[in-house]
Amino acid sequence: MSDTMVGLRRKIGGAGDLQSVVRTMKALAASSIGQYEQSVSALADYARTVELGLSVCFREDSSMALMGEQKRQTAAGAIGAVVFGSDQGLVGQFNEVIADYAVKTLAARPGQHRVWAIGERVQTRLADAGLPLLGFYSVPNSIKAITPLVGQILLESETRRSHGEIAELHLFYNRPTSRGVYAPVNQRLLPLDQTWRSELAIIPWPTGNLPEVIGSGAATLRALIHEYLFISLFRACAESLASENASRLTAMQRAEKNIDELLEDLNRHFHQLRQSGIDEELFDVISGFEALPKE
Repeated sequence: MSDTMVGLRRKIGGAGDLQSVVRTMKALAASSIGQYEQSVSALADYARTVELGLSVCFREDSSMALMGEQKRQTAAGAIGAVVFGSDQGLVGQFNEVIADYAVKTLAARPGQHRVWAIGERVQTRLADAGLPLLGFYSVPNSIKAITPLVGQILLESETRRSHGEIAELHLFYNRPTSRGVYAPVNQRLLPLDQTWRSELAIIPWPTGNLPEVIGSGAATLRALIHEYLFISLFRACAESLASENASRLTAMQRAEKNIDELLEDLNRHFHQLRQSGIDEELFDVISGFEALPKE
């Protein structure tokens, strides 16, 4: 009996320690979600400014030369993709969802495929699916770490496009749809979509002052396209991190519920054993008292 109670005490203590870890991870995930969502929201105004600048350039004839250059670059080369996943576990089906979505989407596109994996967990799944990996990057652990990662991806992708190794660049990431819920998203960054350019070109200017491109129109367009690519990658990374933490929060909530139920069962069993031990001791005392000779 005593050995069983000691074992139960040990299990209760271990479950309590695990409960503390789960609660800490749940609090960290909840706070991280807000930070990444705020970064995406703060980026919206700048993204709007860049789009207005692009709309002016797309109305000018100077943009045609750069568009023709992009078409020549897409004549050959593989389809490049950047897939955002996670380095750490305890995120439910987060990596499986985005990896399977990327594999199925790319399989429907003819030609060769090359992938950059963001996150060790998603890299493993992409490699198992047989997708050739161009490179691997660790997942940023803060908002400040997103900018250096985006810079590295832009530099390497532009180098490979200039050498004709890739013709298109796609993004695959999980986007939050509501609290704790996310959905996989595919965005084609390059070449620029013709429909998207046409829609930007007809955006009305928000003020009465007519815009004007000063200096070289092609140079201005290149700078704005670079900013557009940076914004798209930054937003994709931030939304992926928000989705990752939302998935982790959901997983920790389920784990906390399971631990609470386990602790309830262990404590109930412990009290039952303890009460049985007390009852046995009382019965022994009563039996011994009744066995005493009466005067």
